[in-house]
Amino acid sequence: MSPALTELVSTAHSPATDPHLHVWGWEIPVYLFLGGFTAGIMILSGWALWKGRRNLRPHTTFALASSGLFVLALAAISLGMLALFLDLGHKLYVWRLYLTMEPWSPMSWGSWILLLVYPVLAAGVLLDPPKALLRRVPALEPVVGWMEGRPVVRHAVGFASIATGVALGIYTGILLSALGARPLWSSALLGPLFLVSGLSTAAAFAHWASPEPDERVQLAWLDNLFLTIELGLIVLLLVGLLTSTEAHAEAARLLLGGPFTAVFWVGVVFLGILLPLVIQTLAVTHHIVHTPIAPILVMAGGLALRFVIVSAGQASHWPRLL
Repeated sequence: MSPALTELVSTAHSPATDPHLHVWGWEIPVYLFLGGFTAGIMILSGWALWKGRRNLRPHTTFALASSGLFVLALAAISLGMLALFLDLGHKLYVWRLYLTMEPWSPMSWGSWILLLVYPVLAAGVLLDPPKALLRRVPALEPVVGWMEGRPVVRHAVGFASIATGVALGIYTGILLSALGARPLWSSALLGPLFLVSGLSTAAAFAHWASPEPDERVQLAWLDNLFLTIELGLIVLLLVGLLTSTEAHAEAARLLLGGPFTAVFWVGVVFLGILLPLVIQTLAVTHHIVHTPIAPILVMAGGLALRFVIVSAGQASHWPRLL
């Protein structure tokens, strides 16, 4: 046996004791979910600002044009960043990500996108700030007054919110799809899938929390559209995997009869997509009253989707050479 071959065999993982190398725990799915949720809020609220809509009940609600959703997005992305920070192996050196920009590294792009999210969300809050914030920081009043008197500022913040939200939402999927060592993640559809899922969870929450009846109906219809697109992307993802290499097909079978089948089809597809579609359609057609059941199912399904994709992706692998 050659020395090179001896080295390869001696360092290989044994399939009997280590069938797959599991690296990412709960922190990454939680981060991906909260990042997608934040992206959805930024896109929907940015669209409302771009259209010139204003909150009819300022300072108190989660209507699309209010600061309430921007404050919620700040809290969500901060919790997501905390989960990501807990996952880091070298926490004290995270600042080094911002000493360079690697054009071909999704993680490098993601770190800079996350940095841009905060000022955009802060600008959204200042367009319609809570009174408590102005009482605590009176120096903000001149800035708020200047922003209120200029519609072009609302349009600019709206555009920046949409653009940053799209980048953040797609990045949460590209973060996985760029890791070609896992066949399940080796698909360009993960970026659009996670973006649409984030939009769906954000629309579901806004549908639940908005005090405006017309806006609730609009958001329920919009969420149904996102759920339908999400379902179509899942089908395309599975078809693409099944019709690709044998390693990709084996990865797809983790969700089609494998260990992740039940949680994927029951938790993600049925409870997270199909059932909310039926409930929200009945609500907007006035067959039943609006309830928080469908929005809660949509958000739980979005979280379950991230857990399934991250866990099943780590279980997928390319065939061994020896």
